[in-house]
Amino acid sequence: MKITEQKFLALINQHKGILYKVSRIYFDKLEDQQDLFQEIILQLWKSVDSFKGDSEFSSWMYRVALNTAIVFFKKQKRKPDKYASIKMEPISPSPYDNEKDLQLVHFYNAVKELNKIEKALILQYIEGFSGKEIAENLGLSEVNVRVRTNRTKNKLQQIIKNQGYEF
Repeated sequence: MKITEQKFLALINQHKGILYKVSRIYFDKLEDQQDLFQEIILQLWKSVDSFKGDSEFSSWMYRVALNTAIVFFKKQKRKPDKYASIKMEPISPSPYDNEKDLQLVHFYNAVKELNKIEKALILQYIEGFSGKEIAENLGLSEVNVRVRTNRTKNKLQQIIKNQGYEF
């Protein structure tokens, strides 16, 4: 399936929320999120000719984004943190506008504690992907996806409870 540059940009713009979510789940720092965002777009452009149209563009985009994020994450972890020796006092978060904001903060903090496969699973699960689509995207069986998804949801609940947030 041939996709023009204009069509590609329109599809990226339409589904850019996917890229923001993947970037946010894998990195805390805004600069790292932005770097990953750009890297995903670059990889999508490089591999756009491999999109055959057998699945939704967003499903294909997820696969590329997750694979890029995992590789990028591994590269970033190998780099020494030049600010690691600086001692910083924790900053108290400002009050949140509403309960939903607070829930999102706890959710993203909990997701940071998941491994890369669990992050990919939960991200696709909350986006409403079917078990079959998740299995195809991650190269797992549907049964394995169901089991891992349930375990990951339970793990997230426990992490959030340990953070002191009650449902």
